[in-house]
Amino acid sequence: MKFQTAITHVNNGQELICGYKLIDLAQKTSFSDTIWLLLRGELPTSIESKMFAAILTIAIDHGPGTISGQAVRIAASGKVSMAAAVIAGFATIGERHGAPATTAAQFFMDNVGTLELPTILAHLKSKKIRLPGFGHAVLTKDHRSETLFAMAKETGFYGQYSKFAEEVEIELNKTASKPLPINVDGSMAAILLDMGFKPHVLAGIFIIARTPGLVAQAAEEMQADAGMRR
Repeated sequence: MKFQTAITHVNNGQELICGYKLIDLAQKTSFSDTIWLLLRGELPTSIESKMFAAILTIAIDHGPGTISGQAVRIAASGKVSMAAAVIAGFATIGERHGAPATTAAQFFMDNVGTLELPTILAHLKSKKIRLPGFGHAVLTKDHRSETLFAMAKETGFYGQYSKFAEEVEIELNKTASKPLPINVDGSMAAILLDMGFKPHVLAGIFIIARTPGLVAQAAEEMQADAGMRR
């Protein structure tokens, strides 16, 4: 079976990633820059590199209380393999965890510049439809998002989507019964759109960012070996 790809080629024993020799990338390029290369087909500029690395780092872990963190810890406590434990965490990434960045991005793209934002949000509220990218089970203010937006302004990636996302946050909280901060899914979505990424890639970027955290949670649970979690 043959696939057409512009990503990776192996010719005469030499592996190329988007036209760059893998051994050269290993010696001269950071891991996050190489991820950008895989997703975008070219190496990032210095400011793209700084912003993208910050996004990956800010989402690297959020503790064992998250649904993916819990799943990994519970699976690992059953003495499964590292792969099985981490896959258990991946299996929880969906509409309410990880994937909301994609849905939030689509909402931003569909509504940016609208003059009917209060009406749109009121309609969603009347239908009891939760807007992805806003609100948090524990946090009343998500400092991760504040940090990312500050860096986006510093690097020049605070564009129309980032501005709109913060406008949505203000409008939402005018009528909310509890604080609804823009969370890391929402801020990542807005900034990545301003950086030129497409919505369908964003859940994948979250998975890339969170993988080290899930591996660490599994490793700690395996090391503790406290018995099967219930």
